[in-house]
Amino acid sequence: MAQSSTFPEVVELNIGGQVYVTRFETLTAVPKSLLWATFTQNTPANLPKDSKGRFFFDRDGFLFRYILDYLRDSELFLPEFFKERKRLQREADFFQLPELSRRLAAVSKDSSSAEDSGEPEEAELISPVTSSSSSERPLRSPGGNSGYITIGYRGTYTIGRDIQADAKFRRVARITVCGKISLAKEVFGETLNESRDPDRPPDKYTARYYLKYNFLEQAFDRLAEAGFHMVACSSTGTCSYGSNDPSEDKLWTSYTEYVFSR
Repeated sequence: MAQSSTFPEVVELNIGGQVYVTRFETLTAVPKSLLWATFTQNTPANLPKDSKGRFFFDRDGFLFRYILDYLRDSELFLPEFFKERKRLQREADFFQLPELSRRLAAVSKDSSSAEDSGEPEEAELISPVTSSSSSERPLRSPGGNSGYITIGYRGTYTIGRDIQADAKFRRVARITVCGKISLAKEVFGETLNESRDPDRPPDKYTARYYLKYNFLEQAFDRLAEAGFHMVACSSTGTCSYGSNDPSEDKLWTSYTEYVFSR
C-alpha cells in the first residue's frame, strides 16, 4: 500500500449517484482487487471525482452496498428473496473479487435446486479475508412470505411570498404502516406501534399501525433488508394561506404513500 499516505483514512465515494463513506483499509481489504489497485497504485489527483470531490465509479450504486459489506464485515448476508445475484456477480467480477463471484455463482446453483425441490433458500457469503476454515461455512439466508406493505406519511411545509426562497419543511409527524399483520411485525419488530389496532391476529390486515420513529430512510432500510422492493408511490397535496392575507406564507400539506412488494 505504497500510496496509502496520499489518501485520507475515511474515503467518500460516489457509486453511480449513491454516496458511500468508508475507511481506506476497507477498500483495500482484498489484495489484487480493483479497489485495492485503485487506491494503492494511484494518487487522488489521478482518479475521477464528482463535483463534490468524491471518487466516482460508474457502477450500480444500490448493489455496491453488498460489495462494501463483503469487504467491511468479512461476510455477507443477502436479503431474503434476493433476486439480483447475477447482477451482483457481475459487479463482483468488475471489482475483481473472484472469490465473491464464485460463491455467488454457487448460491445461484443452490437456489435453483432449492426452487426445484420446494425447499427454502439460504445464503451467507464469506469474505476471503477470513480464515480458510470459516470460509467453508454453508451459505444461508432467512426465508419469508411474499406480500405488500404500504408506508404512508403526512408532511407540511411553507413557501414564503418570495417563491425563490427555500421551502421550510416540518418534520414528519408519523409514519403509518398498512398491510398484513405478520409481515409488518416481521419487518419492523419492536419499532412498530400497535396501540391503535392491538391484539389483531397475524393473518389479518391493518391500516392503523405506525412506527416509533420519524425517519423514512430508516423504514426503507428495514424493508430493503427484509427483501422488499418499492413498486409504486403516490402523493397528493393541498395549499392554504396562513391567514386571509394572500401576502402571507403559503402552507402546503401533502400525503405520500410508498408501496413495497416481496
